[in-house]
Amino acid sequence: MNSNTEKLRKKYMDNPPEGMTSEDLRRMSEENLLDMDYFLNEDDLLDNEAGVEGFYIF
Repeated sequence: MNSNTEKLRKKYMDNPPEGMTSEDLRRMSEENLLDMDYFLNEDDLLDNEAGVEGFYIF
């Protein structure tokens, strides 16, 4: 398993998201862990897009 994924797993095991336990995270596949991280941080990724000049279709 990737060392970055293990760091991410440790981060969430130390402070599990609401409705999850450390055991849930321990058993979670690498792919599911990365998907969960993306979902939990999706808004943070889009914050950088605000106010970007460009072509917009309304």
